[in-house]
Formats: sequence, structure tokens, C-alpha cells
Amino acid sequence: MQKIVAIGGGSIGFGAAKAEVTPISREIIRLSGKKSPRLLFIPTASSDDKAYVRAVQGHFGGKLGCQVDVLYLLKEKPNPSQIRNKIHWADIIYVGGGNTLMMMNRWKRLGVDRLLKEARRTGKVLCGSSAGALCWFRKGNSDSRKYHDPKAGLIKVTGLGFLEALGCPHYNVEKDRKPQLKAMMRKTPGIAIALDNCAALEVVGDRCRALVARPGAKVHKVYWEGRSYREAQLEVGKGWVPLAGFLAKGGLARDGV
Repeated sequence: MQKIVAIGGGSIGFGAAKAEVTPISREIIRLSGKKSPRLLFIPTASSDDKAYVRAVQGHFGGKLGCQVDVLYLLKEKPNPSQIRNKIHWADIIYVGGGNTLMMMNRWKRLGVDRLLKEARRTGKVLCGSSAGALCWFRKGNSDSRKYHDPKAGLIKVTGLGFLEALGCPHYNVEKDRKPQLKAMMRKTPGIAIALDNCAALEVVGDRCRALVARPGAKVHKVYWEGRSYREAQLEVGKGWVPLAGFLAKGGLARDGV
């Protein structure tokens, strides 16, 4: 049974910032079914940034009691057996934020995409923030080009396709996300799931719900229907809804914005 937690953004205590997403992190741990689960952090999108690794170790390890390991795919050159063993070891696979396009290309070259599909089938908790959320979707609304050109627009990046929608992070905090997602969806079939910072889409089997770590954070569904652009929110605290229905056009009470 698949278990996915896609987080729109928010600090886990990186640098001087205080942790903002701890309630979501606790739910990730609960999903594992273990008191001290084995968490594998994959920091590819941040180019294996060591400060990010320390933040994850402090948050999930020091604060929340996980056993934390790291899969470096850029600063180290693990062989296929080493990669497979680390992924098999984990109860939770947490993917960090950063350059989604670079990360997906690296994963495909090393076969990590295939191993993560196997991890999904075996019920490991698959989660992450920003790029670490987009990777689980069919497509992602990504700022990957901005790492080389700060003036570049957002692009569509192909993800693993576990969630049949286009994902968008940082929906409430980055001013270019909403207008560029609206334009992107003009040429994209189906719907987009837009995630605010401190909000996450939790998927267990064929059901989903919204998780938030801050009042007012939301999980949005957006799409074009003819000439109308629709936006609705998955209500917090209302329990589980069928995943297929949420990933289809229509079907939410506040639809029609």
C-alpha cells in the first residue's frame, strides 16, 4: 500500500531558522508504524549539501528519534548494490528540496527511479519537501532553471508519476508560482496540486487528506475547465477523501473560484 507525504515547503530547522513542519514530520513517523524508524535522506536536489544533511539529522534524528542515514549521489559515487541496500534498509525515504530537474536526471542515470518504484510497492513511506514533493507527481512546476539563470521562468519537470497530477510547491510564498502555474495548466491535461508552505498532501493507499503545520496553510486543486480556471482547497480536519476523486476535475465544495 502506497504511503506518500508531499510537503509544499517550510523549515525543518535549517541554519538559524526554527522548525516549522514538525507536526507533519511526526505524522510521517507515525505512518512508518515504528517508534524509531529508519529514515533515509536523499539530498540530490541540493547537490548533497552537508548543512542540509545536518538539519535533517538534527530534526528527524536528534529531535524525533529516527535512525538517519544519507544517500549521497553526487559527492560520493555509490555502486548499484550500495544504492539498493540503503533504499531497502529504510522505513522512510525523505527527499530534500532544490533542483528538481537535476535530481530527476541523476536518479534516472543511476536507476534510483526504479528502486523508488519498488519502495512504493513495498509500503515504505515516501516523502519530502519542495523538489522532494514534486518527484512523486507525474509532472512538477519547477524553478530548476533559476539555479543557472535567476530570471528564468518556471518549467515542467517529469517526476516519478506516483500521483497522477502536476505538483506545485511554495504556492503561498513565491509570487510567480500562481500566475505561472495558471499559464502552465493551459497546456497541461488534468489538474495540479498546489501546496502552500507548511501544508502537505498525505496519501495512504487510495485515500488522501490535507496536513498542515500552520493555521491557514492549504492544499489546493487547480485546473482549467473550458475558459474558466478553477481552484478549490482540500479541507483540513475533514478526514480522508478518495484519491481518484481528488485528482479528477470537479468534486470539491469550494470549486469554481
